[in-house]
Amino acid sequence: MSRAPRLSQLPLNALRAFEASARHLSFTRAGLELRVTQAAVSQQVNRLEASLGARLFRRLPRGLALTDEGEALLPAIERAFRRISETLERFRDGRFSEVLTVGVVGTFATGWLLPRLPRFTRAHPRIDVRLHTNNNRVDLAGEGLDCAIRFGDGAWHATDAQHLFEAPLTPLCPPALARKLRKPADLRRQTLLRSYRPDEWTHWFEAAGGTAPKNQGPVFDSSVTMAEAAARGVGVALLPAMMFAEDLKRQRLARPFRAEISLGSYWITSLRSKRPSAAMEAFRTWLLAEAARTRGRLPAKAP
Repeated sequence: MSRAPRLSQLPLNALRAFEASARHLSFTRAGLELRVTQAAVSQQVNRLEASLGARLFRRLPRGLALTDEGEALLPAIERAFRRISETLERFRDGRFSEVLTVGVVGTFATGWLLPRLPRFTRAHPRIDVRLHTNNNRVDLAGEGLDCAIRFGDGAWHATDAQHLFEAPLTPLCPPALARKLRKPADLRRQTLLRSYRPDEWTHWFEAAGGTAPKNQGPVFDSSVTMAEAAARGVGVALLPAMMFAEDLKRQRLARPFRAEISLGSYWITSLRSKRPSAAMEAFRTWLLAEAARTRGRLPAKAP
């Protein structure tokens, strides 16, 4: 009974020749990519087939077709070469850089994280931060995230969550409209923009001492998009004012009322089952320190 070949017995050039030939389904095009002759590619593939004791291609009059054995081998080879390539790309100036993949709510990314992120990259130039924005729906394991910044109550299954800060919601609209809104009841004549959390306006009117009107305004799955709609006069948005400080400063948006509600906080989260890397620990430490500074100087409420 023949034994399966060991990895050390499989020549790298033969594996490269097989992978390129499988992508192109052509020895000729694989040779052009690898800068060798068609005959050299064919010879390397023949060596690999002999080592495995299996045919990987069916030679056709025009090109190639993978056999069942070739179809089974190709994904593993592709993954291996991709991981090698990704790892090699992380060497900079002769030193290894660590990749950190972070999921982040789009509102938090644009309104808070991005202006501060250069400070982290200056302090940790060997950490390659990769941001994946979302609308607060995230799958840490499925998306291959090291950690995620989320909005909510901090209770997510199998997840460690560390509190960053609250982000209270308050109505925001263009300054010209804000000047006309003297009391919460004035909002009953306006289009009220909604998020996928349907009870936010109800809670805000209760906090402001009024009754929420029946609301049929458009629904948004992104606070950033909702803020843009409000700035363009589509309606009044209920948003975390601190995340739109730049729009308030530039007077694209204005805050007409003092009343606000807190329905959750931002948290830095990670899977309990995932051992923190050095990059994760560095980012978490930095993020918590920045959040502490933010809690110490939250923007003042409107008079």
